[in-house]
Amino acid sequence: MSMLRDLHIWKLEIPLRVSFRHASAERSATSSVWVEATGFDGVTGYGEGCPRTYVTGEDLDSCHLFFMTHRAELMDRIQSIDDLVGWGREHQSEIDAAPAAWCAIEMALLDLLARSRGESWERLLNVSELAGVFQYTAVLGDQSDAAFVGQLQQYLEFGFQDFKVKLSGDSSRDRFKLDRLLEAGRPPWSIRVDANNLWQTSREAEAYLKPLSSAFMAIEEPLRAGDYPGMRQLAESLGKVLILDESFQGVHHFPQIEADPAGWLINLRISKMGGLLRSLDVAEQARQKNMGLIIGAQVGETSLLTRSALMVAHKAGPLVRAQEGAFGTRLLNVDVVDPSLAFGGGGRLEIEDFPQCHAPLMIIRPSAYLREFRG
Repeated sequence: MSMLRDLHIWKLEIPLRVSFRHASAERSATSSVWVEATGFDGVTGYGEGCPRTYVTGEDLDSCHLFFMTHRAELMDRIQSIDDLVGWGREHQSEIDAAPAAWCAIEMALLDLLARSRGESWERLLNVSELAGVFQYTAVLGDQSDAAFVGQLQQYLEFGFQDFKVKLSGDSSRDRFKLDRLLEAGRPPWSIRVDANNLWQTSREAEAYLKPLSSAFMAIEEPLRAGDYPGMRQLAESLGKVLILDESFQGVHHFPQIEADPAGWLINLRISKMGGLLRSLDVAEQARQKNMGLIIGAQVGETSLLTRSALMVAHKAGPLVRAQEGAFGTRLLNVDVVDPSLAFGGGGRLEIEDFPQCHAPLMIIRPSAYLREFRG
């Protein structure tokens, strides 16, 4: 007999306190899917995924289609962690095409299993419990000069040490941003830039970035996703590390970069990778290949995805070069956990301040922000 009484999906639309823009998109509200898995014992597990057309080709409707295609089989089959792992392996290629959809489903099922046992996710998956301090990056979007200066000042007053700047493709604006950071006393090794696939060729990217290159230590996704030869050439010409986001979506991309592990960092975002279990697998293979990670986040994540990213970051340990996200209600109008899992002073999140991480999270169901799919 199945353990699942119901499995349901919604759109999740929570307004953001400020809009966020980069070269590929502008966002003023979350654009996520929310999944609830309810067992016959009355316990409900919760999951979240953030589809992005410019990252994985997914949107809300494609997530709904994946969910409806597999809902009946999942309800009939999943009764244990082994069932969940087995289903994921059998449907690997389908999950590769729908990672955010599967992320939300898998998280809800993991959460249900953990809640039914009264356990944390770590105990359920037999990994070490969360502990210590997690250091987060200040992320500066592509905005007006005045807005940029205002946001930078807030981050500096808050004590952030690590910065990521979204590039615009306008050299004078991008020079302005980097100059403000340098004038504020931030060393280049604490700054990385994200181009969100701005340029078609390495020659174009090199011409643009060379005059700016003394102000940052690494660049994320300068070229079309998957242009590994072009990015390798650009890294050599600039003498910089390349960060892969859209160009690394799972373990199947390791063969493209494992020959020169020191030249790359992987931006590991739980939703992009297809959930917690696949993210843990990426982190383990990165450890075996001695490759560094940035534990990333999608704009508008709730504390559910923050919680799962903490687990991966803790497991990856010294592989983690930086961590993004954990904005909580600093960005969201409301969160699904109270207190919100968010960084504090200095951009640090200290686990001892969040004892709820050692048990199933108390979820405040975001009913007012859930929208049904039609059709």
